[in-house]
Amino acid sequence: MTEEELLQVIEQAAAEGWTELDLSGNELTALPPEIGQLTNLQYLHLSYNQLSSLPEEFGQLTNLQFLYLLENQLSTLPAEIGQLRKLQCLYLRRNQLSILPEEIGQLTNLQSLYLNENQLSTLPAEFGQLRKLQCFYLRRNQLSSLPEEIGQLTNLQSLYLNENQLSTLPPEIGQLSNLQYLHLSYNQLSSLPPEIGQLSNLQYLHLSYNQLSSLPEEIGQLTNLQSLYLRYNQLSSLPPEIGRLHSHLTELTLDGNPLESLPAEIRGKISQVILNFYKQKLEQTINRLYEAKLLIIGEGGAGKTSLAKKIEDENYKLKFNEESTEGIDVIQWKFPLDNGKEFRVNIWDFGGQEIYHQTHQFFLTKRSLYALVADSRRENTNFYWWMKVAELLSDKSPILVIKNEKQERQCEVNESQLRGEFNHLKEVLATNVATNRGLEDIKKNIQFHISNLPHIGTELPKTWVEIRSAIEKYSRNYISREEYYQLCQKHNLTDREDMLYLSRFLHDLGVFLHFQDDSTLKHYVILKPEWATTSVYKILDNKTVRENLGCFNQEKLAEIWKDSQYSDMRDELLQLMMRFKLCYQIPNRYGNYIAPQLLNINEPEYNWDKSNNLILRYKYEFMPKGILTSFIVETHPFIEEQKLVWRSGVILNNHETRAEVIENYNQREIKVRVSGNRKKELLAVITHELGKIHRSFERLQYETLVPCNCQKCTGSENPYSYDLEKLRKRLENGRYQIECDNSYEMVDVRRLIDDVNLWQIENNKNNLLQQQLEEDRNLNFNRGQKLKELRDAIINAYPNKSNLKMMVRYELDENLDSITTGENMGVVVFELIAWAESLGKLQQLVKAACESNPGNSKLQRIKEEMSL
Repeated sequence: MTEEELLQVIEQAAAEGWTELDLSGNELTALPPEIGQLTNLQYLHLSYNQLSSLPEEFGQLTNLQFLYLLENQLSTLPAEIGQLRKLQCLYLRRNQLSILPEEIGQLTNLQSLYLNENQLSTLPAEFGQLRKLQCFYLRRNQLSSLPEEIGQLTNLQSLYLNENQLSTLPPEIGQLSNLQYLHLSYNQLSSLPPEIGQLSNLQYLHLSYNQLSSLPEEIGQLTNLQSLYLRYNQLSSLPPEIGRLHSHLTELTLDGNPLESLPAEIRGKISQVILNFYKQKLEQTINRLYEAKLLIIGEGGAGKTSLAKKIEDENYKLKFNEESTEGIDVIQWKFPLDNGKEFRVNIWDFGGQEIYHQTHQFFLTKRSLYALVADSRRENTNFYWWMKVAELLSDKSPILVIKNEKQERQCEVNESQLRGEFNHLKEVLATNVATNRGLEDIKKNIQFHISNLPHIGTELPKTWVEIRSAIEKYSRNYISREEYYQLCQKHNLTDREDMLYLSRFLHDLGVFLHFQDDSTLKHYVILKPEWATTSVYKILDNKTVRENLGCFNQEKLAEIWKDSQYSDMRDELLQLMMRFKLCYQIPNRYGNYIAPQLLNINEPEYNWDKSNNLILRYKYEFMPKGILTSFIVETHPFIEEQKLVWRSGVILNNHETRAEVIENYNQREIKVRVSGNRKKELLAVITHELGKIHRSFERLQYETLVPCNCQKCTGSENPYSYDLEKLRKRLENGRYQIECDNSYEMVDVRRLIDDVNLWQIENNKNNLLQQQLEEDRNLNFNRGQKLKELRDAIINAYPNKSNLKMMVRYELDENLDSITTGENMGVVVFELIAWAESLGKLQQLVKAACESNPGNSKLQRIKEEMSL
């Protein structure tokens, strides 16, 4: 807009008594004095121009209520700005203001003031006169302090001071009794004044990215606070008073703080878990935690069990052939600390056989000390593999390498190489467990390193420690959830929510297992995790199960778990196996299961159409065991005919689309190829499921490789491959071509990525095949749960076989003895249900059971829920 055009507009507006004028985005560099003639103006829009100053006549706009000056080049405001006594909103975002006139304090009707993204280093004391101010925006300036007069803004509701250089807040901040939103992120605050607790109406407090090392206990007085953001400060602890916010604070962010005093098992949890922990500390006296795990790992027969028993009792007499550990044994060892406290070490002795590796990952935990035992008589100890396993599954917990020099034969270890690769390796120690040589040195090193783990000495509510000690005295393998509640109540922990918080903490600490989110397992607390793993290995080590290539059924489970310590928990132990991805139920074959790690090692014969395949490879720097068997469990509803599956591979088939997923462990890779009509959808399912498994490991490093599509590589058995992540980075940097190392042709990066289309399908929430897989998984699980309920209901309705036999004879016209020859009612009913399902007579069976038990509400409910 030219100067002449601007004057014409002003003249017309003055003559016609305009109340609103919009001059935004007209590249104005100055305003003429005539602007002062617009005395009727209430709204003036001057944003997105190039104004560097305002004329003195601006003060004549005495009826102005809203003034918009966003994104200009104003470096000062005229003193006459103070004459705009009716002004309610003043917008000055993105200018170059370095100072404000004292007269700004005369704007006594101002309610909103926007000064974001200027260059203000101070505020005039006169700001305190803006008593009607409700919203004050000062984000991204250069303020290093606030005037004490800020406390006079008693009607202020929102104050935005983020991205300044504030190192302190004045105590007067506590006088802002109506403040609801306070944004102080990205400053240099090292502390908060106690008066912060007087902000009784505060709902949102943003303090992320400061230098806070502590919070005042008065933070607990903010009884209306809903969100507290504390990310990336230097907080090593929180005041217990923060627990008073438990009932109303819904969002608490703490990541990026050291917080050594907060148990790691609590630290990463949702806000309510953290606040509940501090609520407990506030209400109770405090005890400290002096307890940790020592996990002894290594090859089978290396002497792990002997070492564990010698640590517990150096006078223990070794047996000539010490029995190998099946799964996990747990031994407790105690030693005194310098402060007079007793330190409790839970020694976990792990079986070394390969079959056990997949379950070990659920017990190889963080905040533990590891001891890798090597046998001097063997040359095949894979130090790299074991060190990598501990690193991946434990977040680099400290580790000791212990050379068990049997018969005084020295064990060679390339210590410098291991230290160069693994900075969590603390000591390499030699011993002869049989003679106790070196044992005292090992025990001293264990005591030193385990007592210096970060969590040692963590403050815990006294009740928590008492309940943990009471649990330790139980000799039973498990208790019901109700018994756990009763134990908590006995120790004055009466709130159900508090009991469950403690359960989560003790589960994460490894004291016991309680899977609260599992519909089957939530009803029991497994006090001895080693008992659960031993029960699992009784299945996996069973000769018949192994000969059947991992196939077993309910009848076999009843036989293997016939001992009284297992028989009442068969359903829960089976669910534990499925939760750990150790087995899956075969679809449409009730009560039949497969443990994929025991499948046939040989690849079956099958045909494959090699034309127009989508191909993807995963190449691992280190490949932990169990990735593919976990993948098989997760994708089992799609297994082709429920037959094309073997220990290192699987063929998936859905909607005329097939996928081949094969693991080559020696090459540290998984290769995927997909053919058919919906290739990209099925590939998305595969990458999604593998991605979930990958994320279960700490810092698992791998490449996702896509094949070259140049003329030479297309159709080749060995095409050149590109790292997908590097292709994406090339694309982001505008590099659209890349050379093939086989043909030296230049290839289009966009086409390479589009061939697998991963950047679209990975984020596609509408992938119908993914939805179908999840539905099939849930359907198979829910179907199994309903049939299990049916089994229990029939057993309760027919207490002995003769009663059931009569029902089958008269209602189904069948001979029960021809269906099952067993006598155990659990096995008999299982075989009856399996028979009925295989012949399509399940509906008939349930109907017959209901008709012969008309008053049995459980059977009637199952009939309705199963839609039979």
